[in-house]
Amino acid sequence: MPVTIRIATTGGPGVLKAETVEEQHPSAGEVWIEQDAIGVNYLDVTQRNGSVPVPLPSGLGLEAAGRVKSIGADVDNVAIGDRVAYILGPAGGYASGRLYPAKRLVRVPDTISSDDVATVLFKGITAHYLIHSTFAVGPGTTVLLYGAAGAVGQILIRWAKSLGAFVIGVVSKEASAARATSAGCDAVLVWGACDLPAEVTKLTDGRKVDVVYDGIGKPTFLASLDSLRPRGLMVSIGASAGPPDPVTVGMLNAKGSLYLTRPGLAAHATDLTEYRQRADAVFEAVLAGIIKPVAWKTFPLSEAAAAHAALESGKSKGAVLLKP
Repeated sequence: MPVTIRIATTGGPGVLKAETVEEQHPSAGEVWIEQDAIGVNYLDVTQRNGSVPVPLPSGLGLEAAGRVKSIGADVDNVAIGDRVAYILGPAGGYASGRLYPAKRLVRVPDTISSDDVATVLFKGITAHYLIHSTFAVGPGTTVLLYGAAGAVGQILIRWAKSLGAFVIGVVSKEASAARATSAGCDAVLVWGACDLPAEVTKLTDGRKVDVVYDGIGKPTFLASLDSLRPRGLMVSIGASAGPPDPVTVGMLNAKGSLYLTRPGLAAHATDLTEYRQRADAVFEAVLAGIIKPVAWKTFPLSEAAAAHAALESGKSKGAVLLKP
């Protein structure tokens, strides 16, 4: 029988519970997917711990790859046996098999494995909108990126470098610097070990950077603003260390007529045409060798709690997968 991971309450990794369920026949517009590989993302952690509220009880997981086993009425974009993948809701990706809206599925190229797809699709689409839509990274762009040794960071670095950018990575500890360097950073700074805006100013010959991607939040926010050139763009992509303090519009003016945005994946991957274009771009980048799908660790589906603990503790060194 299919196995799924659900939560009845929010809390630590221990709230993740495995349940057996009946395989269901798809309704109109749905398919049943037998899943081969499931991506674990930090958004899953925030939904589990209550930082991002979800209705309870709930499944978890917003990314997986597998094969279509059965289809409901009015499904014409996929067929039984097709290799497919998806990101975003409805939640419930932590499962050996599940129902899913057919229109949200993307076909997987024959030359990319399900493991590789589940390693990069969610994170790759995130990287794509950040460097193509939020800010058009190109030749001569200077980028400051926090979390440069993480799974999303490594994709962002490689993709930005392929577009001609100069990338300064920021890591939390010296031990992570080598991963950021191997991903292609032109320079790597360790948070807390230097005056970050001063070092950025030196590295850019006084110009500072065009865009900052900051997923840390409260402790790094002002340093990020001070690392931007006049009319530069501050992109707040998360708050793993707490939300930043409120910003007055006057502060943005005083620091150089800066721009500030807090983008999210849903607004860039809900429209089906845009979603499929971004997914195709990720697959093309994988096939071109720009994105290298390397999972740090794969856990059995039954050990989803251990996967969350590794991700939440900061011990992970890249993408995390679950396997049914």
